[in-house]
Amino acid sequence: MREALLDNGIRVVTERRPDVRSAAVGVWIEQGSAHETPESGGVSHLMEHLVFKGTEHRTAHEIALSLESLGGSLDAYTTREHTSYHAHVLDEHLPVALDVLADLVLHPRLDPADLELEKDVVIEEIAGVEDTPDDLIFDLHGAEFWNGHTYGRPILGTRETVKAFEIDELRSLHSERYGGRNIVLGCVGNIEHDEVVDRLTELFGGVDPGSASPRIEEPTDTVSGRSSVVREAAQAHLVIAHATPSFADPVRNALILISSAFGGGMSSRLFQRIREELALAYAVYSFQSFYSKAGMAGVYVGTRPEASEKALEGILAEYAKLYEDGITAAELEQAKSHAKGRSILAMESTGARLLRLVGFTLRGEPYRDLDESLERIDAVTLDEVSDACRRFYDPEAQYILSLGPA
Repeated sequence: MREALLDNGIRVVTERRPDVRSAAVGVWIEQGSAHETPESGGVSHLMEHLVFKGTEHRTAHEIALSLESLGGSLDAYTTREHTSYHAHVLDEHLPVALDVLADLVLHPRLDPADLELEKDVVIEEIAGVEDTPDDLIFDLHGAEFWNGHTYGRPILGTRETVKAFEIDELRSLHSERYGGRNIVLGCVGNIEHDEVVDRLTELFGGVDPGSASPRIEEPTDTVSGRSSVVREAAQAHLVIAHATPSFADPVRNALILISSAFGGGMSSRLFQRIREELALAYAVYSFQSFYSKAGMAGVYVGTRPEASEKALEGILAEYAKLYEDGITAAELEQAKSHAKGRSILAMESTGARLLRLVGFTLRGEPYRDLDESLERIDAVTLDEVSDACRRFYDPEAQYILSLGPA
């Protein structure tokens, strides 16, 4: 891994992989839904859409064709803390990918007519989430769980906020936030660091430093207990979760291993008990989300409405076992093997390597190579896991939200 800092504050990270014939490259903007106000909810995601409608140099069709015609791909996504634009191409086409990404990020047309069209697209996306209850349940749960904190705001915004946006708001956002202080550039593949930095300096070196995105406050209070949203559906959907520290906290590794043993696959406790033994659900799994200021660890289950209470009882009984006894030494070793195997296999993809590489910079963490990360997983002790189980898996301290028929 190599790093560079441009004069305007843009951070560049690269990793050379001479064993591949491709390159993955991306631009990350420190601007997401957690930086928004209630009135501007969804503006980061709408901006991500709008830049693809055309730039000063390319039409929307030319943008779509630019890398697809070369066998590559171009995509984007918005999270609670970042917006990303990224491409995957043959190494020989890297200069084209860099030029297209710079054009998208720095020179979007931001036309009022395009905005009105894209509002309708995003509203359709919101409708799609509302018609997908196993997605919607996480938005509904987060809105209550984070108790007014910005982490609970939906990334897509709402129909009301999206409809209300004017083009000047998007232009202001771009002018203020798409500046050097908020930009991280990453590239992995069959590349040369100095050549990439030279080209990025040409493309991005003239960018104004801009204004740093507002600081995300640490959540002061999350909720516990139980609530429900009544909605006619064929299934009941439940999310159970507890707050955790941020991704910078060392307990993250223990939580990842607990989640793997608890509900991370077909051999996990929840899958074996809830699906295989009791036949109460098709989908049941554990999850964890880590952000810069906090995180959450929990469980999702989708089940028949008449079986939802029994499924919940079964899950909370497993929570109680985890809280009281932790996991066994054998489960810990299996979880470690699972985590290390997934990490190693993921590194065969330049795209996954890029996400990992840039992640350290976005989080402000020192870079660790794969061997160091695997050593950290191996170093987690049974006592650390047991302590984390006592802190975060008390069945009485969870927040449970159900979505489905009364």
